[in-house]
Amino acid sequence: MTANHKWLLLTLVLGTVLMLSAPLGALAQGAGEGCCWWNDRVFYEIFVRSFKDSDGDGIGDLQGLIQQLDYLNDDDDRTKPDLAITGLWLMPVTEAASYHGYDTLDYRQIEQDYGSLDDFRQLIDAAHQRGIAVLIDLVINHSSDQHPWFVASAQGNPEYDDWYVWADQDPGYRGPDGQVVWHERGGRYYYGVFWGGMPDLNYANPAVSEEMIDVARFWLDEVGADGFRIDAVKHLIEDGREQENTPATLDWIETYQDALHEFAPDSLLVGEVWSTSYASADYVGNGIDLVFEFDLATGMLHAARQRNADGVRSLQNRALDLYPPGQYATFLTNHDQTRVMTELRENVDAARVAASALLTGPGVPFIYYGEEIGMTGTKRPGDYLIRTPMQWDATPATAGFTTGEPWHLVNVDLAEVNVALQQDDPDSLLSHYRTLIQLRNEHAALQRGAYIPIDTGSRRVYAFLRQNADETLLVLINFDDDPVVDYGLTLEAGSVSADTAITTLFGTDSPLAAPAIDANGQFSAYQPLPELAPYSTLILQVGS
Repeated sequence: MTANHKWLLLTLVLGTVLMLSAPLGALAQGAGEGCCWWNDRVFYEIFVRSFKDSDGDGIGDLQGLIQQLDYLNDDDDRTKPDLAITGLWLMPVTEAASYHGYDTLDYRQIEQDYGSLDDFRQLIDAAHQRGIAVLIDLVINHSSDQHPWFVASAQGNPEYDDWYVWADQDPGYRGPDGQVVWHERGGRYYYGVFWGGMPDLNYANPAVSEEMIDVARFWLDEVGADGFRIDAVKHLIEDGREQENTPATLDWIETYQDALHEFAPDSLLVGEVWSTSYASADYVGNGIDLVFEFDLATGMLHAARQRNADGVRSLQNRALDLYPPGQYATFLTNHDQTRVMTELRENVDAARVAASALLTGPGVPFIYYGEEIGMTGTKRPGDYLIRTPMQWDATPATAGFTTGEPWHLVNVDLAEVNVALQQDDPDSLLSHYRTLIQLRNEHAALQRGAYIPIDTGSRRVYAFLRQNADETLLVLINFDDDPVVDYGLTLEAGSVSADTAITTLFGTDSPLAAPAIDANGQFSAYQPLPELAPYSTLILQVGS
């Protein structure tokens, strides 16, 4: 069979394998009117193993996560302020060979350390009652080499022989990062872009595609998840030495999403495309709803660390040019990267302004667990240190994560960095995150509004408008550790109302000067305050 015939057969299989079935639950149904419900959300990434242990075995679990949902969003304005999170992304929760979960053993079973499918359904119900959407990490590029499919494939079982990518002789070439990608087993060689323990599935085989559609149907239709974070999207299909972002990958993921929409039309697919913005943008609207904006994340961190807004301003403008309005996922760091606070040399003030850039800008924000309290962790020598237990309180050795012995040592700074210490402190990093998330939830202009850049006359100051039909918000962020007086705001594109009333939503109790609006609804050399405080954020409402 030729390659073209294989792709024709694959398209037919993907398009017809599943019949129309029941849609998602009330949460996604209500949010799916118009594009796009996820733009109204702030997501929180959780490594279940490290979030909260409910039974004292030292390993975080689903029941522990359920116990802590009120911290994320208790859906009750009368209680102690919560974080106001409206979406969760759970790192892999399926049965896996390793602690991290990215080498799947069973695509339809919950990791035994975490609980059961009943526990997961209980989590979904509890989250939906609080207005929280739930995404799960779906690892479809590869499985574990201990998965029954691969074991059978390696043994030459005719049913599974073509489920993975095999060669009789070592092709000899290396991977995109210079790594070994061809691994020997039983006299043959199989392709695994990450390492030999995670062999890549073969999507030139329609049976593999059919199975992975059914896996998605199981989690979306039977279990009730709202979507997936698709791991390692850019590696799905290789074309010889071309091993990233191939045309075949883009074709496959688009057909895959079409099949999912047959039974889950409101489901969200977020793609991990760890490439430049130019490569990532190709996926959006072509099988993927959102991709993580890695370049912009680097720009926000650089601005906070180097006290210079030029990079983030440029990269934000690039994102606006490349993506449909708001259709990209913003973040600072994730489970594969050195934590924000470590990147910022444990400078809490710098972490505040980085959070400000994340939570006031366009796109869909994602926050890595513990980021909101300033947890630290470096990626080297291994990923364990960026995935340590959540620091709930100052309890020695456990940080309130467990009543037993934690699966991994808790950070040594737990006495100074924990939720209990920051919960009631209005000046804490946690309070900063909480207030900004609540503001974003309350103002549609921050969620879906247009982004209009403003020239500030200073490399230290980042400013822009977020504007919709109902309101105009002016955001100013001083990334410098010194006050800034030599700045002036100039709006050259877009326009604001001639009503120059200025109202503070966040950042100062001082009286504000109003801009002089010209006949075109623009202004120049505007200073709402004569001096911007170090590492400060202002969010102002312009007009009545």
